[in-house]
Amino acid sequence: MNPEAIPVHNPSTCSNIFDYVLVKNKSQIIPYSFAHQKLILPIEQEERGMRVAMSNPLDIDTIQELRLYLRQPILPIYCPQPLLEAAIEYCFSQKEGEAKRLFSDVVSSGEGLPNVLPSQDYDLLDEVNPNPIIRMVNAILLEAIQQRASDIHLEPGDQEFLVRYRIDGTLQKRAAPPKEVQAAILTRIKVMAQMDIAEQRLPQDGRIKLRQGARDIDFRISTIPTIHGERVVLRILDRGNVVLGLEKIGMSRDILTAFRKFIQMPEGIVLVTGPTGSGKTTTLYSAITEINTGEMNILTIEDPVEYKLPGISQINVNPRIELDFAKGLRHILRQDPDIIMIGEIRDRETAEIAIQASLTGHLVLSTLHTNDTASSLTRLSDMGVEPYLLSSSILAVLAQRLVRCICSQCRIEYIPSVEELTQLGLTETHVKVDYLWRGQGCISCLGSGYKGRYGVYELMPMHNKIKTQVMKSVDAEAIRFVSRGCQMTSLFEYGRQLMLSGITTSAEVLRVTRMTETY
Repeated sequence: MNPEAIPVHNPSTCSNIFDYVLVKNKSQIIPYSFAHQKLILPIEQEERGMRVAMSNPLDIDTIQELRLYLRQPILPIYCPQPLLEAAIEYCFSQKEGEAKRLFSDVVSSGEGLPNVLPSQDYDLLDEVNPNPIIRMVNAILLEAIQQRASDIHLEPGDQEFLVRYRIDGTLQKRAAPPKEVQAAILTRIKVMAQMDIAEQRLPQDGRIKLRQGARDIDFRISTIPTIHGERVVLRILDRGNVVLGLEKIGMSRDILTAFRKFIQMPEGIVLVTGPTGSGKTTTLYSAITEINTGEMNILTIEDPVEYKLPGISQINVNPRIELDFAKGLRHILRQDPDIIMIGEIRDRETAEIAIQASLTGHLVLSTLHTNDTASSLTRLSDMGVEPYLLSSSILAVLAQRLVRCICSQCRIEYIPSVEELTQLGLTETHVKVDYLWRGQGCISCLGSGYKGRYGVYELMPMHNKIKTQVMKSVDAEAIRFVSRGCQMTSLFEYGRQLMLSGITTSAEVLRVTRMTETY
């Protein structure tokens, strides 16, 4: 039959496209580039023809083109564009175990390393490249993105080439490529990041910008030489996964109200403290996003700028040209700023400039690497900052951690032991604990029992009693004792409340707060 003579059926409506694609075969019969460009997705074969979801079911040209390609009648149904884009990304995303299959096949393929520089900003879901090394690297990147990893670790060993993903703050091993292709994979990544592939003796840094469907994803690359070869870590910067907004990062109502009051002050310093990967930058970005009304001149200096914020001038630290925090901060003060964000206070010079800026009418937001709120004042004093400057410039210190959430798909109750309750300090309280919760492990959480993370916070406003103690002594224990007398909720107590609410487990609370609590 002549395809041109085949009639087009009247379009119907698709109430939920995932009712189709989640239960049908995920594989697709049209190229990704065509589906993505035309916003069209075949979802079900019927006797009358192919059922196809479209954002514009009256687009006759596209229907004609698809009819010629499939050589059968087309039954168009309407689907909203955002839902259809998500379904296309799901259908063309990598199948589970694809990376492992590629690793087992590549040794016997005999194909070599690509020597062509790839174009930046290409789509990981597009047509598969025939070169196995390119396919393997793309498979690793896609698998990490789909499993919500924040980092990819490629670690060469004596007899193996280890691949690990950091998911919800913990490293998890994945299927490893053969040792024989270690050099080829590492070189491919360095080519993508536009690094010097001939230099294997010195550490290097680079960036890769890619797309996965409609999502823009950046990778920050770091390489270091080891005795078994170059070790590579890729930090995944997925703008689609960034949750900005103080109400969305898990603060309790009391802490949220108090923190909002401090970031709306016209001058002073607000510090956010915690270890690497505890969400400090996300908290500061959320604060800046909330107070950015268009009437303020907001500048940031970061190392590096991880996410671009609209309407805000952001500066990258660059040690190669001697642009550090202190030098950049001095020049920021000449730009008539209202609010300044400093990525991290690392030395005395940066701390002193920040304090002087706060005392001359600027609001300064910054991070610090300490265990808790009280230790931050001790750390600044150790840098050489005078106690009277600390008491007069700092408005509040927020300490934070991230705990893993119990997976909602495999969450079960259990009766805690006396030893567990003792570790949590619950045996001598009036809180009666009959049972707690934990995850058994399932497909949804990749067998870990956890999925997602939740913030744990400790806010220390600079009350007069704390200022008085700082003037006497900046000893962390003494400051902590005074702050507890001011009704401050500690990180441990905050985490314990999350545990009693069924959000996280006792093991997680102890893991992230053990070094901050003496009980």
